[in-house]
Amino acid sequence: MRIRWRPAVAAAVAVSAVVSCSSSAPAPAPALGPLLADKVTVDGVYRHLVELQKIADVNDGNRADGTPGHQASVDYLARLLRDRGFEVQTPEFQRLSGSRGGKPALTVSGRDHRVEQASLLTTTPPGGLRALTLRPGRPAGCTVADYGAASVEGAIAVVDDSGCSIVDKQAAALAEGAVGMLVVSRASPTKPVGAPPSLFSPGYYNHLTVPVGIIDPTADAALRRTDAPVTLLLDNEPVMTTSRNVIAQTRSGDTDNVVAVGAHLDSVRSGPGINDNGSGVAAVLETALQLGPEPAAGNTVMFAFWGAEEISTDGSTDYVRSLTGEQLDDIALYLNFDMIASPNAGYFTDDGDQSAQPGPEIDAAPDGSAGIERTLAGRLNLAGVRPADVPLGRNTDYAPFLAAGIPIGGLTTGSSQPKTEVQERLWGGRAGIAFDPGYHTGRDTIDNVDRDALGIMAAAVAFAVGTYAQSTDGVNGVPPRDQRHRRTP
Repeated sequence: MRIRWRPAVAAAVAVSAVVSCSSSAPAPAPALGPLLADKVTVDGVYRHLVELQKIADVNDGNRADGTPGHQASVDYLARLLRDRGFEVQTPEFQRLSGSRGGKPALTVSGRDHRVEQASLLTTTPPGGLRALTLRPGRPAGCTVADYGAASVEGAIAVVDDSGCSIVDKQAAALAEGAVGMLVVSRASPTKPVGAPPSLFSPGYYNHLTVPVGIIDPTADAALRRTDAPVTLLLDNEPVMTTSRNVIAQTRSGDTDNVVAVGAHLDSVRSGPGINDNGSGVAAVLETALQLGPEPAAGNTVMFAFWGAEEISTDGSTDYVRSLTGEQLDDIALYLNFDMIASPNAGYFTDDGDQSAQPGPEIDAAPDGSAGIERTLAGRLNLAGVRPADVPLGRNTDYAPFLAAGIPIGGLTTGSSQPKTEVQERLWGGRAGIAFDPGYHTGRDTIDNVDRDALGIMAAAVAFAVGTYAQSTDGVNGVPPRDQRHRRTP
């Protein structure tokens, strides 16, 4: 995915020369991408990592969401951005942080079977929900058509885990008159390994409005042996935590064509999170500070620092879901930067053109994502490193933007996956060792970041922001405003 930048630059110089000789028209504005990349230095970015490490050191060794360390991180960013002249917002959102009490159970013929509560936001009445269990004609139960002539009116619908999300399964069951639902699966919301990728869609629990339980094949076998009513008890209650995002937006540029840039601010509880994701935060923060609140750019730029990514991307999801369709259409693209200073670094771009083996969770990337990948890959090539693709997924902060139909792109230097021998020859480092051996541990500190990788990647962050702040047109651009038809995920 190399981009032939040098001929393009040569052509631009030639055109400029012709214009200067034949016309008195003003010279075109200098390219903002390279200018901003030159301003975002590794020393400038590193100073923020030092401060984030200090914050963790005085706050039990972490900056996890819901802790004083995270709030101190919010305050640090907000202060620097306000001092630079940005208008900064730190909107609160509620996230599910656990449960209390309750002993969920499915009682069949007097015997209790294990059941997992799909959403802590929806419980059964006191004493449980007592009803018959009935099944659609087609086990998936994804649509009304799957039910055929089978009636589940007033019953608990029993479906398998194939074909669609749990939200779609509930919608079909409710349309057929069900009062609850059981999903037969070897996986569960707390242990989703082995579940079809579409089953537990992002934020699914917010859309479940009747009691929904997850049962294993053993409980399902018991249901098949009875035609009597059963009792479904889902009585875990949610524990909610208040968290914050940090949002800053330039005052200049087209507000109908916003370039959104983000990184998650929280760490895990087991460490200070300096690579994951202090590195992405530091690069985006320094880019914002160097760009300033009123750049001479065609488009508005929004800088976002998300809370609760390590929990379940709650911060970015809450933000995207708070927007109307018109506001979603105003977002031209979203750039996400997560872990860009791994000590055994690789150089990855998010696979916007889906040229690598697509991840099983993503059907297609929104139009414009391929161009973003080319922009980022071209910059890395110019920096002397050959990039590789990383498949798109649903477990990072671009996921809600992706689900809304917004073009996305980003960079990473890798996490817990081991570096291959081919990658060692390509990038150096050590094969057989994780890109970040300290991933999600107490070893993710300021002493274990790769400054060379940080410098290369931070400059690429700034290059992409400056490039798209100037224009979202061209071969690597995104659909214009009147061709966007976004949807709330």
